[in-house]
Amino acid sequence: MTTPRPLLSDDKRAPAVAEAMAGFHRDIVDQVRTTVEREPVVVVGMAQNPFVKKVRQALTDAGITFTYLEYGSYFAKWKERLAIKMWSGWPTFPQVYVRGVLIGGHDDTIKALGDGSLRERLGPKA
Repeated sequence: MTTPRPLLSDDKRAPAVAEAMAGFHRDIVDQVRTTVEREPVVVVGMAQNPFVKKVRQALTDAGITFTYLEYGSYFAKWKERLAIKMWSGWPTFPQVYVRGVLIGGHDDTIKALGDGSLRERLGPKA
């Protein structure tokens, strides 16, 4: 296991900052969080991003059903996407979740499809 990315500790945030962070596009974060908890495979992405399109096609080609959540494009909704990135800790899109676990982005998903670990994580029903 790798060492987690260092984060600013809670005691180094003023209460007003912690409150602002907790509320930053909370509705979007809650939508993503509940979808990830409920659905077996979730792709979170944005319009115009070629890697989002490629990962969706790869999952489709592999016969894996997924839920797709799209938030804006290169020209819109960047703050909503920032809130998702703050929640997940993953800096790019797509973000692919399998059984509630963030497996990464495009390259990670392609690798997991290739080595069978994505289907393994899905379980026997996949």
